Amino acid sequence: MSPSSTGMILRAVLAQGLDEATALIAPEQGSRWTYGALRAQVGALAGHLADAGIARGDRVAMVLPNGPEIVAVFLAVVHGGAVAAPLNPAYTADEFRFFFADIQPRALIVPPGEAEAARVTAPADCKIIEATTDTQGRLTFTGSAGGQGAVVEPEPDDIALVLHTSGTTSRPKQVPLRHRNLLASARTIVRTYQLSAEDVSLCVMPLFHVHGLVASTLSALLAGGKVVTPARFSAGRFWQDARDHGATWYSAVPTIHQILLARADADAPPAGATGLRFARSCSSALAPAVMHALEQRLGIPILEAYGMTEASHQMASNPLPPDRHAAGSVGLATGVRIGIMGQAGELLPEDTIGEVVIAGESVTSGYLNNPEANAAAFTAGWFHTGDQGRMDTEGYLYLTGRLKELILRGGENIAPREIDEVLLTHPAVAEAITFGVPDEKYGEEVAAAVVLREPVTPEELLAHCRERLAAFKSPKTIFITEQIPRTATGKIQRRIVAAAFAAK
Repeated sequence: MSPSSTGMILRAVLAQGLDEATALIAPEQGSRWTYGALRAQVGALAGHLADAGIARGDRVAMVLPNGPEIVAVFLAVVHGGAVAAPLNPAYTADEFRFFFADIQPRALIVPPGEAEAARVTAPADCKIIEATTDTQGRLTFTGSAGGQGAVVEPEPDDIALVLHTSGTTSRPKQVPLRHRNLLASARTIVRTYQLSAEDVSLCVMPLFHVHGLVASTLSALLAGGKVVTPARFSAGRFWQDARDHGATWYSAVPTIHQILLARADADAPPAGATGLRFARSCSSALAPAVMHALEQRLGIPILEAYGMTEASHQMASNPLPPDRHAAGSVGLATGVRIGIMGQAGELLPEDTIGEVVIAGESVTSGYLNNPEANAAAFTAGWFHTGDQGRMDTEGYLYLTGRLKELILRGGENIAPREIDEVLLTHPAVAEAITFGVPDEKYGEEVAAAVVLREPVTPEELLAHCRERLAAFKSPKTIFITEQIPRTATGKIQRRIVAAAFAAK
């Protein structure tokens, strides 16, 4: 299917799978949805939404756990031309109020029995719909007149999905992703990893996030393959699910890779017998030490990729063998153009550090209702990622940090990721995160927090850094902790970590 054809998510994503082929698997329930059943379910649910008065362009918030149900609901919402707005079920009441006020949903879809609780935070004029399973095992919506409403299909340029930025440096912004954006990204992922109907994706990322939705799910369905959708990531169940359902790949944040590596001796099959042909790492930096250890243990390539919400997820990835995948690099541009831009808006030559900028079919056309942010986000058609990096002579992209996370110590710009990687080379360190703390003399000083896999003193870790880093880069303080604060999707935000350890 060419990028210019049809352009609607439902038609494109479900076109490849044969009716009797398995599309989605819920391992906890032992249930399977075929492509034929998924198509029928989505069509019926879209009719239910039309019955409820949900029209093209209306916002539909979704607060649902991982599983086949949220995939079917998402496809039904966008099939009828409405805009899906999935939210994290773990949000607090205040967080729900913020997002509902920002999204202004016409409807909110929740699990069975949760409608009354949802009314406490939902807008007064928002329809509350429970997604429930009937006696025949079919997913249905409460309050529907029978699913006979007329469904008006969307156009490629219609908005399909609205997500928020993580708000690391400012108030979260609404990112609209159109049908053509999402399909461009999903097609890119299919090409990058040569996905086919023989592949089985084990989805360990939340489906309210673009990583789990586009990379682990939509791309797998677009290839006609299977998606295993456990309700949540469980390290104890991971290898059982992978073996039971014949998983051939998974995509995860580095945190999950590190957990699997730490438990590998107890949980994993022998190296080379996992059944996987590759694993993908995205959404934050993967330390080379972790990549090498995981490859050695599992006997498969670990391919680091580069994605962000504003690009409908993937922008770059390391390629499959026999092409080279480079430790410390997020790989080659995939589906977008990537440039390195200087402060004056000029594109910089190879091996020169600057801001990473992107352009392409998967990139959002701009934040919603935020002209100030859009003016800052685009230069001559290039979108500013906010990431600092360089591109080598072969086109491999190396990220050196977030521009607003750089530590400015006595006039020196220090990339915290470099220090993370040095700390992770110490055998006792399982996780590390570096950040700046206020300092009267230098403006900022370097600090780090680490989680250990075996006992070691802060003094030993400081000495380890001083042997491998220039004096001005070496941490002056190292905090040893049992857990590093993370977002709901497993990302580590340095400003949050810095705030957590500032008073210690």
